[in-house]
This record gives sequence, C-alpha cells and structure tokens, in this order.
Amino acid sequence: MRRTIARDARIAGAQRTYPPRSAVVSWIFFDWAAQPYFTLITTFVFAPYFATGIAPNPATGQSLWGFAMAAAGLAIALMSPVLGAIADASGRRKPWIAGFGAVLVLASCTLWIGKPGDPSIIPPLLTAVALASVGAEFATLFNNAMMPTLVPPERIGRLSGTGWATGYVGGIVSLIIVLGLLAANPETGRTLLGLTPLFGLDPVSHQGDRAAGPLTGLWFIVFVTPMFLFTPDYPAKRPVREALHEGLSELKQSIKGLPQQKSLAAFLLANMIYTDGLVSLFAFGGIYAAGTFGWHTIQIGTFGIMLAIAGAFGAWFGGKLDDRFGPKRVIAGSMLVLLLALAAILLVDKDSILFIKVAPPAPGGGLFAAASERAYLVLGCLIGAAGGPLQAASRTLLIRLAPKDRIAQYFGLFALTGKVTSFIGPLLIGVITAVTASQKAGMAVLVVFFVAGLALLMRVREN
Repeated sequence: MRRTIARDARIAGAQRTYPPRSAVVSWIFFDWAAQPYFTLITTFVFAPYFATGIAPNPATGQSLWGFAMAAAGLAIALMSPVLGAIADASGRRKPWIAGFGAVLVLASCTLWIGKPGDPSIIPPLLTAVALASVGAEFATLFNNAMMPTLVPPERIGRLSGTGWATGYVGGIVSLIIVLGLLAANPETGRTLLGLTPLFGLDPVSHQGDRAAGPLTGLWFIVFVTPMFLFTPDYPAKRPVREALHEGLSELKQSIKGLPQQKSLAAFLLANMIYTDGLVSLFAFGGIYAAGTFGWHTIQIGTFGIMLAIAGAFGAWFGGKLDDRFGPKRVIAGSMLVLLLALAAILLVDKDSILFIKVAPPAPGGGLFAAASERAYLVLGCLIGAAGGPLQAASRTLLIRLAPKDRIAQYFGLFALTGKVTSFIGPLLIGVITAVTASQKAGMAVLVVFFVAGLALLMRVREN
C-alpha cells in the first residue's frame, strides 16, 4: 500500500510538467475525429435515410431506431461505472481508446450494406449502429480521462471547450462533404452543390447516404492518429483488478454522501433527466422531419449545418449570460426555450402551422420553399441555440455546487448521470411511436423530460 501511495505521489509530482502544445492540439482532434458518427450517422444522414429508405415506413423506422439506440444506451449505462473506475484508477487510456475506436470504425463501415427496400438487412444494420454508439461513447470516455494530464487545472475548462467547439466544426465539415460531394437527390442526381456524386455513387440506391458510414470510419482513423503519435499516455498506476475495486469504492462513497448535499443531488438528478431529453431531441429531430415533410439527405443535412451554427453561437452567448446571471438561470432559460420550441414543432405539420392552414411543400419545389418547412427550420435553430448553453452552463453549475477538494470525482459522477438513463428517452419514443403509429406522439413524450428537469432545478440553491 505504501509503495502504491509513493508511486501515485511521484506521478502527481511529475504531472506538474505538462506536454507541449502539439500534444494538446493532437488530443483536441479526437473530438474532430469522433464527431461525424454523431452528425452523419445518428442525426442528419443515415438515421433519416434508415427511417425513410430502408424501414417499411417512417414511423416504423423511428421506432426501430429508438429500440437500437435504447439498447446501446442501456449497455453504456451498465458498463460506464466499471470502465469509468478503470479509467480513473488504472492510468492507461490509449489501449482502451484504440479498442473501442476499432469497434466504432468496423461498425460504421458495415452501414454501407444498407440498401433501400431490403428488410433483411435491418437487424444487422441496427446491431452495427448500436455497436458503433458503444464504441464512440467509450472511446470518448477514456479520451476525456486524459485531460488532467495535458494542461494545468486552471486551463481544463478552456481545453474542454476548445475540444467541444472543434468537434462542432468537424461535424459541419463532414456534413458539407457528404451533402456537397457524395449524397445526391434521387430525382435530380445532383448534390447540394449541384455536382454529380464523387466516385460514381448511385443516387437511386442511396450510395451517398450509405457512404456516411465508411467515411465516418476513415475520418476517425485519420484524425485520431495524431493523438496516438504525439499525446503522451498516463503511466499505469494499478492493475485492473485493484483499480476496479478502488474506483467503485470511491464512487460508492460519493453516492452515499449525496443525501447530505441536497442541492447537488437535485442538480445531478435534473441533469440526468433533461440531458436524456436533449439527446433524444437531437437524435430524432432529423427522423421526425423526414417523416413529416419528406425531407431527404440534402434538406436534413442543410438543416443540420444551420443547427450546428446556431448551437455554436448559442454556447458563446450563453457563456456571457452565465458570467452575468449565473448558470442556474441560463439552464432554466434554455429549458424554457426548448419547451416552447418543442411544443411549437408538435403543432407544425406539412400543411399547417399552429392550427393555421398553409400550402404544403410542392414536389420538386425549392429548398425549404414551404412556409411550414421554414417554420420548422426556425424552431429547430432555437433548439440548437438553447442546447449549447444548457450543456455548458450545467458544467459550470456543477463546479459551483461540488466540494472543491473532490471536483474530479464529482465530474465523473456528473458524466455517469448524463449517461446512466440515456436509453429511456429513445426507448419511450420507440414504444409510443410503435403503439400509436404516430411520430408526433412519440416526440411529445420529451416535453415531460424538460418539465421534470426544470422542476428539479428549482430545488437547487446556487452557491
């Protein structure tokens, strides 16, 4: 035991010297490398294509996708405490990133088999999507665990924010590549930039949409490589069995102490609920638009780019409001915006806006030419603009509430609460959509998540 303590002390002392800037920049590019999975596959390209081009109908597609995401979320929830304990106590990160990154790459490349109109490929496709989700989440978990070794404590927030912003940009760039160069409208045979798809990709069989999977895998390999080459790994501290025991013991102590910290406990519970709602809203927004308006990859991808830009601006402006009014007010305001925008979206259909009849989208019409499409676009941008500050201010509020001598431990608990119920939102959307055969009814359940999160937040006293 004394040898272990002495070794930990030497490691802590050694960490006062931090790696060069190239190592930090290489680490930041992990977010750039991983983001296309979330942008291209789960949100704006492959998920809507699956719902409208592979599944029998959009409602069934949304339901099946919800079940797959729920299964992945459940696996992540069950495994994250164990793997988080290993990441915190054992030291080595890169072998785990490589292993789960390989799962992400192989599963993403498998999505190429997703030919339209072939129901026999639905089970292997959904299995691949679920595996890719697990790979992406756990590779991210171990990558995040490297942060304290890269910069001094006073710069951790800047490092995290820069990585987050870099991921946003990477997602936008990958989306522009798919929309502008690979995925074409089946009717016109042209991409968003008016070009013929590269590599002779066939628009009729949606090869451009399917190429989002292999592109995600290749993108990850290329842009994660600098991290493996230039970012130093943390030295091994303990054997896996010992690290597992110690990490779970500390987590158990933190959870047992939460009842004595009522504001912190209420906030963690609120974060667990509204994060589930936010993730589900982003995950199913593209599928909902595809079923409601008949949008294809170009419309949904353009919508995604606008949402990402709105999210970046919202996070920047939300940071200024956070400094002036405090994170609790920013979180509450963001959730109110999300609630109003979601309620309004549920009252927008292809031929009506808030019960007012409008002309439906005309076949072959211009991009977002119908009034209902433009209304959905504006409301979606409001959701994007509110989602960024909601997540950023949540991290700030945790810093204000958590004991300063155990801040890293509580950030681990914060990450756990953000994932432990991540399967509930997709599962409820899937079940309600399947039972009612209505995408609108499935999405309406998310109102409950934001109302419950806001009610719990009101019990938090900001220090």
